[in-house]
Amino acid sequence: MIEIIELIKFDKDSTLPLYVQLYEKLKTLIGDGTLVCDVRLPSIRQLSKELGINRVTVVTAIRELEKDGYVYTKPGSGTFVSSSFIVTDKSMHLQSNLVLDEVYTQEYASLINNGQVSLTENSINFASATPTPDLFPVDDFKVALNEVLERDKGNAFSYQDSQGYYPLRESICRVLGEAMITCNPDDIQIISGAQQGIDIISKALLRQGDYIITESPTYAGAIAVFKSRGVQIADIELFEDGMSLSVLEYTIKKYKPRLLYTIPSFQNPTGYSCSNHKREQLLKLADKYDLYVIEDDYVSDLDFEGKKYITLKSMDKNNRVIFIKSYSKIFMPGLRLGFMIVPPGILGNVIEAKHATDISTSGLIQRAFDLYIRKGFWDKHSQFMYDVYKERYIKTINALDNNLPQNVTYKKPGGGLNLWLSLPPGFHVNKLASLCALKDIVFAPGKIFYSGNSSQKLNNIRLSFASVYVEHIEHGVGILCKTIELMEQKNESYRNLPIL
Repeated sequence: MIEIIELIKFDKDSTLPLYVQLYEKLKTLIGDGTLVCDVRLPSIRQLSKELGINRVTVVTAIRELEKDGYVYTKPGSGTFVSSSFIVTDKSMHLQSNLVLDEVYTQEYASLINNGQVSLTENSINFASATPTPDLFPVDDFKVALNEVLERDKGNAFSYQDSQGYYPLRESICRVLGEAMITCNPDDIQIISGAQQGIDIISKALLRQGDYIITESPTYAGAIAVFKSRGVQIADIELFEDGMSLSVLEYTIKKYKPRLLYTIPSFQNPTGYSCSNHKREQLLKLADKYDLYVIEDDYVSDLDFEGKKYITLKSMDKNNRVIFIKSYSKIFMPGLRLGFMIVPPGILGNVIEAKHATDISTSGLIQRAFDLYIRKGFWDKHSQFMYDVYKERYIKTINALDNNLPQNVTYKKPGGGLNLWLSLPPGFHVNKLASLCALKDIVFAPGKIFYSGNSSQKLNNIRLSFASVYVEHIEHGVGILCKTIELMEQKNESYRNLPIL
């Protein structure tokens, strides 16, 4: 197997896409007898890993070889060289005869529908909304971590209180005070990321068959949690200034939900923000109908244009809001750290649900992060990340304004990490994702952010700039926009776009 892989070399200066190059290399090895009949090819995973290319690239090349008679597939066994391969005019002119529909594969559709796409070292990743590893404050965190180990010795590795390390809860309250949110340490529940927080709230407050209201579209992780709990989702279309209040009230009356889940500031995936007026009215509805509101404070601190949105929690006078905040978008996502501000009436249920989930979040990480905040590292790093993300935001906006086809629209959110592009009605987003992946451009199709209970708008894509270096943004956006144009024109010359 390894010998076969060593015979496959790509020409980085070629204008041919990688899947065409792989097709030609394997066809040549079969044609000259290097690969004899019935020999098993390396697996898709092995070819992808050893050659450093995307899985969809390998799948597409293998599919073309199979259609042209060079190989055959045995389910569960692999792909083998045919005993009598067929050379046709089509196979001799692969580049000119492939059509857009043939590039789109069921395997890739499954991957992108689940938000899972393989990446290579050349990928420009507009799908991820987490920071690149070079931005992680490793040295400063190591200082805090080592000091905790020296100070606390073995206690740093003991089980923590399920509610969380008390000094960390104190530190979080001080940071929140700067954001005009007043709370005390007893209101705080430490969690291992926002998705765990949503799951704990669901476990504590919801039963199978209960209704919850969400925006549409919304965070895919929240949809997954609610569905796993057997909860019924009543979703409401999201506009640029938030949900329709009249529709919200109608939905509350009709379904009598236990909870409402919202991302009011720079929403994921749209980047939209609920107006301050609508926030006030939303809380009035929560009071009127005895409804708890989960406020997922995704990235409200990334306000690049001075929008000055007010958190629901800071407006909450009657303990209706469960405030959730994760540090994964600003800090180091692998640490899995976040917190919730929980109304006193449900705090006991939440602590029990947290204990049943994982007893407690890592005590060592909590202690280290507390010291990290107290030493002033957090304030410094937050400002650094704000500046980095603002630069990437401006670069992405400029690239879109310079390259976006006229029939593709989006709203500048003024902050956050995501841009929500609306493509022409009926546009084949999955096919676009497949074609872009062949060029190592990856984004999130809009479909994954819908629960499936409403009339879904499947012509959207989410572009996140968090994981894209500034110097790659213009190039990546350019290829995306050019591919959209060429698909609209039903022009096959997308294959002549430059390869990264």
